[in-house]
Amino acid sequence: MKPQFLIAAPSSNSGKTTITLGLLRLLHKRGMSVQPFKCGPDYIDTKHHSFAAHKTSVNLDTFMMSEAHLKEVYGKYAGDADVVITEGVMGLFDGADRMKGSSAEIAMVLELPVILVVNAKAMAYSVAPLIYGFMHFHPGVKIAGVIFNFVNTESHYQFLKDGCADLGIAPLGYVPANEHIKIPSRHLGLAISPENDYESIIEAAAAHISRTVDVDLILEMTQRPDPVHTPFIRVEKGGLPIAVASDEAFNFTYLENLDALRNAGEVSFFSPLHDPVMPAAEILYLAGGYPELYLEQLSANMTMRESVRAFCENGGKVIAECGGMMYLGESIGDKEGLEYPMVGFLGLKTTMQGAKLSLGYRIVEIGEKRFKGHEFHYSVSAETEALERIGKVYNARGKEVDMAVYRKGNVVASYMHVYWGENGEWLRAE
Repeated sequence: MKPQFLIAAPSSNSGKTTITLGLLRLLHKRGMSVQPFKCGPDYIDTKHHSFAAHKTSVNLDTFMMSEAHLKEVYGKYAGDADVVITEGVMGLFDGADRMKGSSAEIAMVLELPVILVVNAKAMAYSVAPLIYGFMHFHPGVKIAGVIFNFVNTESHYQFLKDGCADLGIAPLGYVPANEHIKIPSRHLGLAISPENDYESIIEAAAAHISRTVDVDLILEMTQRPDPVHTPFIRVEKGGLPIAVASDEAFNFTYLENLDALRNAGEVSFFSPLHDPVMPAAEILYLAGGYPELYLEQLSANMTMRESVRAFCENGGKVIAECGGMMYLGESIGDKEGLEYPMVGFLGLKTTMQGAKLSLGYRIVEIGEKRFKGHEFHYSVSAETEALERIGKVYNARGKEVDMAVYRKGNVVASYMHVYWGENGEWLRAE
């Protein structure tokens, strides 16, 4: 038995990430091994989780993963931990198609109790019908207790406790507003930036939460049997040499995707920012990230750009996602319109000028193969030459969308972040 729970909220911007980070660090400081998970495809929250818990956070996603694979991943990483904390996404029941892919669906599949974080800044006893609705909307979702956020006084908290008492649900404490524990935002949500002192922010969040949240009660009431880890049967490890871009500019990678690459061959990590050339490989994986924040450095590293272009031109197999696709193009423009030359293999220019958000789950069908993932970017791209487009792309509701998947030689590139952690065997044959 061990404490296992999912932190959710009625809506986004309720403070569940800050509370999650505070709890992760607080329990780590108690000497406990805390395994974090994140619902949905978000890369940035997992980085914050990993920093707070000193343990790599893992994505859970019922749109991109089968139920069996979801359970496998959860059991694989949760088994050795003392406490397991999963942070939800958006509102508890918000999914790509009704509840599909929602935090509630993940809680039901994994049989996790839910700790509901409620923004009670402008509410008193009226929280009762709000909580009642979340308690009774779906019988498969079990709300174990409530933490009230943005509550500054004990007298305010008393009104909220009265509502909980009448509902028969545990009040688990409250968190006063505090600007010093707010994670700064950037254009892709919660930012990973050297400008921010995350250590101080997370330490402050842990101390702040410890004063008014009953952490011991949370651990006591969320005890669940240890998760069972039944690993999938995978074929024998392959021997393909695989190069993976990994640095400040390219780091949007799923842990299970990397494991699938390691199972297919020998993985070498390299930095397009700092290394002179890419390593010898048969497959190159250029993941997304923040290339737009490092345009001058990426452009100035001409030996790296030339080595990547030569690899593409000589028939190397490349998977380029979002920022990786941008890097393979002719140039990337900043917000002011200044263009920085990039690899130049794809006849494609991207810019952050006039940026607009494109996001959502995606399904790509290429021949008999079907891949799931998500699109999330602000840059805008334009072709400078005719590029071959392959496959059909659909959103979570099955509607075809205009997201290009390019193929040139053995290079496949698109804005889509693909999840292949469950079906990575195609890597050996492509």
